Amino acid sequence: MTTLITGAHIYVEPGHFAQALLINDDGRIVAVGTDDEVKQKVKGSVKTWDAKGRTLVPGFNDTHMHLMSKGQLLASIQLLGCQSIAEVQARIRAFIEETKPEPGTVLYGMGWNQDYFNEDGNRLMTRDDVDAVTTDYPIILERACAHILVANTPAIELAGLTPESIPPEGGAYDVENGRLTGIVRENACPAILALRPAVTLDDRKRMIRLAITHANRYGVTSVGTMDLRPADWMDTWRAYSDVLKETPNLRVNHQVNFMEPEGFKRFLSLGFKTGMGSDFNRIGPLKMFADGSLGARTALLRGPYADDPSTSGMATLSVEDLDTMVGLATAHQCQTIVHAIGDGAIERVLDAYEKVDPSHENPLRNGVVHVQITDKPLLERFQTQNVIAFTQPIFLHYDIQIAESRVGKAMASTSYAFKTLKTLGVHQSFGTDTPVEDLDPIACLYCAVNRKRLDGTPLSGFYPNECLSVEEAIDAYSLEGAYSTGDEATKGRLKEGYVADLVVLSENIFTLPPTDLLKTEVLGTMVNGQWVYEAESL
Repeated sequence: MTTLITGAHIYVEPGHFAQALLINDDGRIVAVGTDDEVKQKVKGSVKTWDAKGRTLVPGFNDTHMHLMSKGQLLASIQLLGCQSIAEVQARIRAFIEETKPEPGTVLYGMGWNQDYFNEDGNRLMTRDDVDAVTTDYPIILERACAHILVANTPAIELAGLTPESIPPEGGAYDVENGRLTGIVRENACPAILALRPAVTLDDRKRMIRLAITHANRYGVTSVGTMDLRPADWMDTWRAYSDVLKETPNLRVNHQVNFMEPEGFKRFLSLGFKTGMGSDFNRIGPLKMFADGSLGARTALLRGPYADDPSTSGMATLSVEDLDTMVGLATAHQCQTIVHAIGDGAIERVLDAYEKVDPSHENPLRNGVVHVQITDKPLLERFQTQNVIAFTQPIFLHYDIQIAESRVGKAMASTSYAFKTLKTLGVHQSFGTDTPVEDLDPIACLYCAVNRKRLDGTPLSGFYPNECLSVEEAIDAYSLEGAYSTGDEATKGRLKEGYVADLVVLSENIFTLPPTDLLKTEVLGTMVNGQWVYEAESL
């Protein structure tokens, strides 16, 4: 049935608001305007909803995350926000008491961050910290960035690791005084994570459903998610296909992770490539990693870390392998996006794109994910080469505490440069990288427009010249996300001809003081003209 929304404060585009929307049976917007204008276009029966003056914005498009991993985290040991090692230990104990796993079951958790462990001197956890809770279970705990993990003694033994074990290239096992500490880094992590029990098709579906419900609750209607990995991508693709066929509540664009040619060639040989699939379950870009994380000092810099001159970070792909993979994707008309946090890694990725696209037209819409540590010339290359920046403003909540110490004030002042990217005309889309951070768009918007941590510090903002306006931030979370997948003509605006993906907010965020943004709640989420989340107060 046709749906008529009236009495709303609808964000159409910068400087333009409307009162009413008319949505047809196919989930498309067929009219936008004042209440009287849109009512005149109603033909036949119609279901009317009075917005009572509430603000409507386009559905949030989180353009880089790990959706199924978020669902897995919701069913695992949740460590986000832990303020000490003791709190991590308490959460492990509580999880075991609540779930009562069989002895010997491999337990998994994610989200700890040693920079919040002030009473512990901000040190990384070790196997001994986890062993102190229990040695009845192998336990694997990933850091929030997913570039470091800590494994307890049973997990180390199950993996067959010794101090003499040689890690894969681009990875490391930390050793102190001839003993493994339990800390595992970068490319060495997957082998440890593989110790977890095999995930069944039903497990995958359950994780996906949990994550989709969570996303809809926060107004997320589209995602770019990296869940298709070399070892089991076909199983995950099938799980998504089944769930989204049953309940098409989220538009999913898969960022497919391969780091070597043979696996990617097999994927391509089966007919999979960018654009394959449906509006709700589609193959997107090849996704690779060029470096690690800033918090772990594995982001690849062009010079040494200011607070540890012994390292410049870690490259997870050689220049030759990066060039080979980008060339292979380009030859098969596949979009490519690459995780690159440090300026050294970003430079390598832009160089690789220039080799396959010297005209700088970027017809495949290649991009860089994260784009954190930059100087002005590097930012200008995004504009020159027309490369998309997939940024995560919510990262400022944590990184404000470490950025200057890691890279120095000069480089920090030109990093997380959201406004400069906008001013240069670079296509910039927002995401959260959940489960690294939660997928709450309001928190992400707050960081984008205030340049502050969620507790309101620093009072003056972190290099506030890089603050975005609310409208600019909303567009980065909607229209620019649609651009990154080639959908900007049909998604990301509340205009005639666009899909009816929208969010109802409790506050008028366009007049609300930016520092009050966190007071805003999502009251309703619509996907393709259907409500997928409704708060009791809607």
